[in-house]
Amino acid sequence: MSILRLADCPARPWKNGLGRTRELAVHPPGAGMDDFLWRVSVAEVESAAPFSAFPGIDRVIALLDGEGFTMTLDDGRVHALTVPCAPFAFPGEAGVDVALAGGLSRDFNLMLRRGRARGHIEVWRTAGTRQADAAIVLVYCVHGRIDGADGSLQAGDAWRPSAGGALVLHADALALAVRVETVA
Repeated sequence: MSILRLADCPARPWKNGLGRTRELAVHPPGAGMDDFLWRVSVAEVESAAPFSAFPGIDRVIALLDGEGFTMTLDDGRVHALTVPCAPFAFPGEAGVDVALAGGLSRDFNLMLRRGRARGHIEVWRTAGTRQADAAIVLVYCVHGRIDGADGSLQAGDAWRPSAGGALVLHADALALAVRVETVA
């Protein structure tokens, strides 16, 4: 099925057990934490718990809703993840401490096995038709409505294109498109 509903994805504990996440997609299908090429999930951050360590993984994160949080990385960088849909990339092995800006926040996560896959998150804000090329592996509807050949997406829905395809973003739509390429 090419449309995924976040509500249908079971909440699971983070790798370190200090939060919850819902996996939208993983490649190859059925891969676990030790053998995925790429993974997309939505996490709930409700306390100042440190992030799980993922050695050898490149991570990209974007705030979906809530007031967000400040990330302090063990290399001294500090990043305020407080602007919705502004992707931030960091290495998965980094120690990341979190200070909440308010209450519960949700964020969108892309994880890529370094040296085997690379990618990024594109933010689609403009109404109109978007063509998904072969590198687009998932489109997530943040808010509004998006129509495609497989049906309509509402907030929290994702679309997995099987062979490209077009989506129509309505004037109120905001989407995150995940672009991934396998490294030879």
